[in-house]
Amino acid sequence: AAAHVDLMFLIALGAGIFSAILFFTRVISLPQLVREHPEQIYALFFGLIIGSIVVLLRVLGPMRVQDMLSLAMGTALGLAIVNVVPFETPEDSWFIFLSGALAICAMILPGISGSFILLLLRKYEHVFNAIGHFDFAVILPFALGAASGLMLFSRLLVWLLKHYYRITLTTIVGMLVGSLWLRWPFQSRRYELIRGKQQLVFSTPIWPTDMGAGEILAAALCATGIVAVVVIDMLAGRRRATGHAWP
Repeated sequence: AAAHVDLMFLIALGAGIFSAILFFTRVISLPQLVREHPEQIYALFFGLIIGSIVVLLRVLGPMRVQDMLSLAMGTALGLAIVNVVPFETPEDSWFIFLSGALAICAMILPGISGSFILLLLRKYEHVFNAIGHFDFAVILPFALGAASGLMLFSRLLVWLLKHYYRITLTTIVGMLVGSLWLRWPFQSRRYELIRGKQQLVFSTPIWPTDMGAGEILAAALCATGIVAVVVIDMLAGRRRATGHAWP
């Protein structure tokens, strides 16, 4: 699969990801924002996921019975995954390697981001901080995992989309729907001190009891996430239709 990967594209992609991570750790600390303003940041993520679902459903068009079955299967799988992953996951090199492999696989799947997988694996803050502070004890296994995942998974994804296009996409949509349970911004959260850090050990979705400034901001950020994904997809579609590449 590596022979079919555009090296210049990968370099540009890697540079963009690295620059974004540096910006969101050195200039604006996104991990800190997640800790201090979880409702608002998770609302944005929630909106981005809904936007991705909308875009993929538009690609699929009218749903058939087989599509609904694979959508239901994907939803059940997504719910199972978000409820099975423990709130505390290992910080050993093997798990960082696995996180890198799964994150890069998510990045080449339509509608799923690497950040979403890192949040699911409880390694979002750990990896972001490590890259922002050049902690190569974490960066190296993560990068090796990402490279391995890209080489191994890219061919499988091409094969699945070629032979089982609608089943693959509807299953992905279902997994995104199931994951919304974990990304719902309003949660009853409990933190404990683990290895000198406040770690989330329990979280369950709740409905907000009032609509204060924080809740209104969360709703606005959720709407922003939805609109951003849909608009970007529409602009990309127009570019593809006119045969123009992005500058």
